[in-house]
Amino acid sequence: MTTKPKAKKFRIRRSSAETVPPPAPEQHSAAPSAVARPQAVPTQPAAPDATSGSQSVRSGEVSSAAQVAGETDMQAIRQEGLTGRQLRMARRVAQKHGLAPTSDFDAVRLLRARGIDPFQRTNMLELVVPESDAPQGQTAQSPAQVPARTDGGRVQLPQTIDPKKQTLPSTETASPAERRAAEISKIQQDLAKRRRKKSLLLLTRLAFFVFLPTILAGYYFYSVATPMYSTKSEFLILKAESSGGGMGGLFSGTQFATNQDAIAVQSYLTSKDAMLRLDEDEGFKAHFTQEQIDPIQRLGDDPSNEEAYKLYSRNIEIGYDPTEGVIKMEVVAADPDTAAEFSRALISYAEDRVDNLSLRKRSNAVTDAQAGLQEAEDARQEAQERLVRLQQEGAIVDPEGRIAALRGQINNVEVQLQEKNLQLQALLDNARPNQSRVEGAEGDIRRLEALLAQLNGEMTTAASGENSLAELAVQIQLAQADLATRDLMMQTALERLDQARRDADSQARYLTTSVVPVPSEDPSYPRSFENTMLAFLIFSGIYLMISLTASILREQVSS
Repeated sequence: MTTKPKAKKFRIRRSSAETVPPPAPEQHSAAPSAVARPQAVPTQPAAPDATSGSQSVRSGEVSSAAQVAGETDMQAIRQEGLTGRQLRMARRVAQKHGLAPTSDFDAVRLLRARGIDPFQRTNMLELVVPESDAPQGQTAQSPAQVPARTDGGRVQLPQTIDPKKQTLPSTETASPAERRAAEISKIQQDLAKRRRKKSLLLLTRLAFFVFLPTILAGYYFYSVATPMYSTKSEFLILKAESSGGGMGGLFSGTQFATNQDAIAVQSYLTSKDAMLRLDEDEGFKAHFTQEQIDPIQRLGDDPSNEEAYKLYSRNIEIGYDPTEGVIKMEVVAADPDTAAEFSRALISYAEDRVDNLSLRKRSNAVTDAQAGLQEAEDARQEAQERLVRLQQEGAIVDPEGRIAALRGQINNVEVQLQEKNLQLQALLDNARPNQSRVEGAEGDIRRLEALLAQLNGEMTTAASGENSLAELAVQIQLAQADLATRDLMMQTALERLDQARRDADSQARYLTTSVVPVPSEDPSYPRSFENTMLAFLIFSGIYLMISLTASILREQVSS
């Protein structure tokens, strides 16, 4: 168990007539004066006074002013209520600085006298003196290795801290409120300095990434860009009126009937095929390779089709409004007359395309209908020839009528035969029949039976066999039915041909120009102010996106 050493009190015996001046403060360039250790001064006998003779002088122990002030400071430190850990830290810091405190409170007093805060965490780092600060040929020594030196009889403690780093205010001259206000003022100054620095960096980035590109874009649009002239035109596609009913007739007079055709024409005018045709007819590439056009809008000396098509897509704008059914076209060129010529050429290309859209459909429908009608006519002719041959081969125009006539004759003979049989029976029923009349009736019956047998034989011959009247009648009926079918098919083919021709007429498309292209007098492009503002907004948006992305990445990496 260690006990704290008691503070030694140095008392000086002095004569009443002799006074010792207080020690002068140590002069230093930047550091506060070190408190000199109190030294014991031996008492000297006072010289005898002339008036008193050999009377001895009264002697006693008197404390110095520095010692009294140190005890007062230590008493004030005791009243601060420092913890044991703080006191031990103060002793260690005092030992690092080469001080020899008599107690923990004395260590706090000595450190404060030197302007050092013993409870600041950075003190341990500030104690280390780099080797570069030591004189040449010498190495930095610890405070304990540097011997004390005397100056004018006073002991000077070694200086272990760079005076430039002692920035803490003295605890003896500044109150806590003043220190707090000074620290707040320092923080505010630091924040203001950081704000100014960040504002300057922000302005620098904005000037480099936003303002400078915007100025360059504005200079191009106002001074360098070649004036461009635009020619606007409008045309629409009409369909022939159809007399047919149904849903086709319902939409025949509206823009929905030509919606697909208008979209097809729009796609054609914006295609590379139309660009190549325009270059072949009007010299599209040659116009945009002129030297008077600025380098950004001008084509090279020998441009490829892809480069020319990119420029064509920028300078030819075609829009279609399905609600109105109107195709709007805007052509931009360096010369107003050239722009009007380009527009008229594109309208003629669109008209040709409209005519070719339904031509194949119309021709195919009519051709198919005509081929069907020809086949029906040939089949009907064959059926009719077959019927005529059947009638000529049998020498009987109407076999069925012949068979019906035979049946009628047989029926008539059978009726007569029944009557003769009844007459004969009536004659035989008499007791004395008339023989001549009986023989006459029997003769009639024999003749009728022979006639009936003959008619039955003809009927049998006509109803059986390959060349019978019945077979001939069947073939004639089939030939007549086939002829009737062929007649119906030919009638249907005629109606189909008529309908195909009507449909072909209704499929016809007509291109009508509602707004004729007229050369403009004033240039339409570039729109300097609008394009400059658009460039500013674009660069601002790009800078904002990059800044947000960078801040998010920094936050993710730091977390």
